[in-house]
Amino acid sequence: MKLKIIFLLTLISNAITAQDSIKMTNNYGSQNKEIQDLIDFENIYIEQLNFSSLKLIGKSYKINIEEYKNGILLSTTKLFDGFETDYFKITTKEETLKFFFRLSDGKLKTYIRGKKFGSKKSYFNLMSDSDQYVLKDFFGNKEVINLDINSKNTLFAIITPTIHSDGSGSYCEVVQSDIKPEKLGEQFNIPHYFLITITFK
Repeated sequence: MKLKIIFLLTLISNAITAQDSIKMTNNYGSQNKEIQDLIDFENIYIEQLNFSSLKLIGKSYKINIEEYKNGILLSTTKLFDGFETDYFKITTKEETLKFFFRLSDGKLKTYIRGKKFGSKKSYFNLMSDSDQYVLKDFFGNKEVINLDINSKNTLFAIITPTIHSDGSGSYCEVVQSDIKPEKLGEQFNIPHYFLITITFK
């Protein structure tokens, strides 16, 4: 009897969680191989994120970039704020955002394109060589990520690699871990990195 009750409570909890979740999928880069080769050469990252949920209807969202140094949050900068006007409220269960990042000449350059807007271009200083930084999402081998519509969600990390004792480095090991994004620098000894976050309201 107790097992049945626990099982029922689990199903109810999962159902409630599912109602408050947003399915997120992605499309990376360009379908044209030559263009993608050029994008890679220029250290440019383009990724489209697709969000799906009935809960999106009537919502707006804000996108921030958080900068961390030595494991400490240094600053939070607004990249786009849809809370400013009802014009940016989502009217369907589908929303698509395309993110552009460029890492060159000691700078991170960001730009976001939505259905109703193009964000301003923002620039941030890098601490290391531009080629040491890469953009990573948190999909790993997953095709879908479920986001919590009631919480801040991290979409991307812009990181340098974690360095092993033998001198080798790894990027994927960092973002495919179960470590909270804001703890990546502390856990993997990454002195400087950025997180891109989204909040729905």
